[in-house]
Amino acid sequence: MTRQNSKRPRTQSAMGFGIFLLGLTIAITIQRGQNQDPTLVTAPPQASSPESPSPPESEEDRREFGQDSLAEPPAADSAEDVPASNPETGDRSFDQTNFIVRAVRRVEPSVVRIEPQRLYSGDDLGPSDLLEPIPYSPYSQSAGTGFVIDDEGHLLTNAHVVGSADQVRVVLHDGQVVRGQVLGRDTITDVAVVKLDGVSLAPVPIGDSDDLKPGEWAIAIGNPLGLDSTVTMGIISATGRSSREIGVPDRRVGFIQTDAAINPGNSGGPLLNASGSAIGINTAILDGAQGLGFAIPIKTALRVGQQIIRDGTAQHPYLGVRLKTLDADLKAELAEEDNFPKLTVEQGVLITDVVPNSPAAAAGLQIGDVILRIGDVPVVNFESVQRIVEESPIGEALELGISRGQDQLTLDVRPGQLPEN
Repeated sequence: MTRQNSKRPRTQSAMGFGIFLLGLTIAITIQRGQNQDPTLVTAPPQASSPESPSPPESEEDRREFGQDSLAEPPAADSAEDVPASNPETGDRSFDQTNFIVRAVRRVEPSVVRIEPQRLYSGDDLGPSDLLEPIPYSPYSQSAGTGFVIDDEGHLLTNAHVVGSADQVRVVLHDGQVVRGQVLGRDTITDVAVVKLDGVSLAPVPIGDSDDLKPGEWAIAIGNPLGLDSTVTMGIISATGRSSREIGVPDRRVGFIQTDAAINPGNSGGPLLNASGSAIGINTAILDGAQGLGFAIPIKTALRVGQQIIRDGTAQHPYLGVRLKTLDADLKAELAEEDNFPKLTVEQGVLITDVVPNSPAAAAGLQIGDVILRIGDVPVVNFESVQRIVEESPIGEALELGISRGQDQLTLDVRPGQLPEN
């Protein structure tokens, strides 16, 4: 009896040890299988079922199922813009192509350098004078930029870039040097048009400068300080900056403000949106400005440019009044003046002077009148009046709703051409 009881524990111990060895063998086998090269293992195909949907195949499907949502780059515009796969991992995220690169590629061949140091009148130029190597470096702070706007070789740039020249030296993106004919310039908006003959360049796409919002992307291309094809990026900081606000009261432009770096030499180059469409013409107008850049809205620039192409000059409608934005402070200040008409409204645009023999005088406008609307558009500051008048055809009547003392009047005024003086 004692002998039989002593054998049972030894048998149970042997069985436990055997189970341990079997488990260890299975674990080693599984580990070896996991360490195999995954490229040599082919999983058998699995039939899909309603309960177990197959993995998403397209980029859209992956985003829908929540895959790669944080690392997905913007879609490429063409086959040549598609990032190349990493040869080791197959991952495209290592490619640094982004929307800025694609926007620049889209327009870069149509952005040119204009060398203002080589300016001549037509009588001074021989057959090849403009194309001869110049004895001094063209890379200077006064070099400017321009860009193509149509299929006929017209360039937009700044009036201060071409100065008073009839012809300029233009360097294309590929280094080719050509002669540019200055068709005209407008110092009121600082826009000029240069014509290139015998050159085929695609026009820069045109965006909408009327619908810009602060915070949108802004990309500037130009030749600042003589450094060709420089790209800077920032955002739209503000829109509708008046010429008075930024210290150039002789301009009739509502400027785009951006924090994209714009320096001397950027002048005349395009300001682009994220898709590579021009929304403005860069202009370096504030000496010493840091972190502030300004651009002429492309709508204004194109309107002036098309007038120059058609007529050789730009038209600027003119009323012949001096205006101030009416607010509580101005109203209180004028209330203390005995000889100024009494004001009965709280806001609008106050007429402080009327030029004799001007369209405003002919329409019967008077000092002390407050403009409340133009047509159906309410106006609350003088910049809005200036913008509406600037975009109006010369000679066509504008309906002004005004306040004169206790009366509300409607007067028609026909803008004339802005006098040169």
